[in-house]
Amino acid sequence: MQSEAPVTIRTRKFITNRLLGRRQMVIDVLHPSRPNVSKTELSEKLATLYKTDKARVVTFGFKTHFGGGRSTGFALIYDDETAHKRFEPRYRLVRAGMATKVEKASRKLRKERKNRTKKVRGTNKTKAAEPPKKGK
Repeated sequence: MQSEAPVTIRTRKFITNRLLGRRQMVIDVLHPSRPNVSKTELSEKLATLYKTDKARVVTFGFKTHFGGGRSTGFALIYDDETAHKRFEPRYRLVRAGMATKVEKASRKLRKERKNRTKKVRGTNKTKAAEPPKKGK
């Protein structure tokens, strides 16, 4: 398959959302000779189509139709960076490189720590939060 095969983008349900400072739409992507189209390529094409910066375009939620050749997803084009940072969920800001990911312990480790602290009472809770020594 070619990565330079032609791609057709059609927009539906176009709404200008003044309260959230963005334009939002459903995107139908026709890619008959390709398995799929990357979100970065789609955001570049939408930026040229709507005459805006590609950093303001957010694409997500793409599903490829059965049989391939057609995908449907959602796109948001923010008016400015402040609206983008204010209304976009944090995980999508992290994907776009506009925010840093919060590093935390794994879910299993957090649950084990919580259950160890439940077994002790008072000031020993901080000691109980640490994993038990394997030497003894």
